[in-house]
Amino acid sequence: MITFLELLANGISVGAVYALIALGFVIIFKATEVVNFAHASLLLAGGFVVAKLHPVIGFWAALLLGVAGAAVLGALIEFLIIRRANASSHSVLAIVTIGVDIVLTTELTRQIGTDVLALGDPWRDRVVHLGAVGIAETRLVALGVAAALITAFLLAFKYTGWGVAMRATAEDPETAALMGVRRGRVSMGAWAVAGGLAAVAALFLCVFPTPGLDRSTTFAAMKAFPAAILGGLDSTTGALAGGLIIGVTETLMSGYQNDLTFLGRGVGDVAPFLVMIVVLLIRPAGLFGTRELARV
Repeated sequence: MITFLELLANGISVGAVYALIALGFVIIFKATEVVNFAHASLLLAGGFVVAKLHPVIGFWAALLLGVAGAAVLGALIEFLIIRRANASSHSVLAIVTIGVDIVLTTELTRQIGTDVLALGDPWRDRVVHLGAVGIAETRLVALGVAAALITAFLLAFKYTGWGVAMRATAEDPETAALMGVRRGRVSMGAWAVAGGLAAVAALFLCVFPTPGLDRSTTFAAMKAFPAAILGGLDSTTGALAGGLIIGVTETLMSGYQNDLTFLGRGVGDVAPFLVMIVVLLIRPAGLFGTRELARV
């Protein structure tokens, strides 16, 4: 039971980080209806900035610059590439983001090489004991930070002018434009916010108990893609639910891997995608996604 509780607690905290990444997918999709496959490279870029700068300017300043750098990179991708791509199809734009991701990831992994980069976090390898259950302090901080950021975003999405503009754009882009909503500004803001959230997620994906930032970090980040699809690409609530489901599933499957040898080694790595496939077979729009209705 102690092992189960430890795995469950870790799964919830990892799921909260996945929810941050999934929220980035959802924000961009709601603003532009484009599936952003370059999101993992934004995460890697933010983490890389923190890893390189923290020995020089300290952890907190490096983290702020990492978040700002990823946000600016996201805005530049939208302004210089997505907005200017001569394509009206959202599918074509999604393929463009794949190309952007390949270019950015290739250069970043070349810079990282075979090294494992520490991010210099102040929590290090401390463990908090709640009764007989031991949880890494970084996991608890990740849960708290993710909850605060997701709550702040949901409040901003509901009550601020930017949130109203994004909801209007997602509901009816043409009418929103006629009412004076500047879709370009909304789109750029969405990419910037998604980049900033990705940088924060990079921090908690690369601190204890993981060894640090390396070239495999992008694969860890892409595990959040099933979370976004699972919850529904047009649902912020779905991003939260999907992240938690994927995080708990992955952690439990990895933790009990020795008891699940009949499923093969590495089942924890593929579990998020298996869950996504099963859910989509039942609900193609995701758990909280909007079903497209067509009049026949």
